[in-house]
Amino acid sequence: MPVINRVAALADEITAWRRDFHQHPELLFALDRTSGLVAERLRAFGCDEVVTGLGKTGVVGVIRGRDTGSGKVIGLRADMDALPIEETSGVPHRSTVPGKMHACGHDGHTAMLLGAAKYLAETRNFDGTAIVIFQPAEEGGGGADVMLKDGLMERFGIQEVYGLHNKPGLPLGSFAIRPGAIMAAADRITITVTGKGGHAAAPHDCIDPVLVASHIVTALQSIASRTVDPVQSAVISITQVKAGDAFNVIPEFAILNGTVRTLSESVRDLCEARIAQVASNVAAAFGATATADYGRGYPVTANDPGRASFMADVAAEVSGEGAVERAVQPMMGAEDFSYMLNARPGAYIFLGTGPGAGLHHPAYDFNDEAAPYGVSLFARVIERAMPAA
Repeated sequence: MPVINRVAALADEITAWRRDFHQHPELLFALDRTSGLVAERLRAFGCDEVVTGLGKTGVVGVIRGRDTGSGKVIGLRADMDALPIEETSGVPHRSTVPGKMHACGHDGHTAMLLGAAKYLAETRNFDGTAIVIFQPAEEGGGGADVMLKDGLMERFGIQEVYGLHNKPGLPLGSFAIRPGAIMAAADRITITVTGKGGHAAAPHDCIDPVLVASHIVTALQSIASRTVDPVQSAVISITQVKAGDAFNVIPEFAILNGTVRTLSESVRDLCEARIAQVASNVAAAFGATATADYGRGYPVTANDPGRASFMADVAAEVSGEGAVERAVQPMMGAEDFSYMLNARPGAYIFLGTGPGAGLHHPAYDFNDEAAPYGVSLFARVIERAMPAA
């Protein structure tokens, strides 16, 4: 399989970087050590420019090809942050920080993009400019959006952008991608039900918000099954119910919290409108009131069809056509790379890491054997999109 020879030779070094990041996880934007090491290595590789502090603790490296006559500028992105989870993997390089670990493989993403940056800075066998983007705060902080608001695309003239994510369970070194929506929008809902409190032994003198909230939870499920087109996708999950402080008191209020996942803006808009209507009308039937607060989070991660096809072709060059799934089913998880794909055309692909604990599991550890495939993919995206004359 044509993993780049030079990349294969870098495998031990890339593994060492990755395991160091794994031992020293940092959260959200508090990435001083991680971003410092990334910037230090990019300078050592001979990047033409290294910029720090973009998006608070983001790092950007600029690598110019042997020729830049094409004027093309392409970005490659990796996320750097860890999760607030106590690690149970037991590996020798396990986290040294209590309550924090790299449970989503961002240590692997960072190490792979560093490997690609080293290779590209050495060879420069392309006509254009490669921008390597190391992003903070993917895990709930919207770091991609913060970098965009700091002028990422405009400052570096980025025209296209590409990213990847490791995926346990996919065969080692395989890839999975699709045109259009590949990951969902992730929104939050809070529904506040107001009734009339009183003694639990006299429910006839009260309006029980717990009962009302229970009916709302059930009724909300009709949105996905009876309002959304059956060939579309929507998930509405109520994950928290909060009400009362005493066993013998009917409370005045009940609060429902949950998440909504959708794969298109039209279904997203529909769910937002219907959740408010269902909650209000069900509550009214009991003489109560209900208000819905709908908070929009990460948007749909949508691949440009042409760029997705191109990225799949590059993946096939790296791993073979039989190792590339070109029409993988969308995932209902979310990813803030969606903001970058809304700003510039590009694509996002999954890299198989073989069997092992799943993402966000306390026993998870990135499979270092997958790194040469990811590094080769990043490098070949640049070389194939901007071929040297």
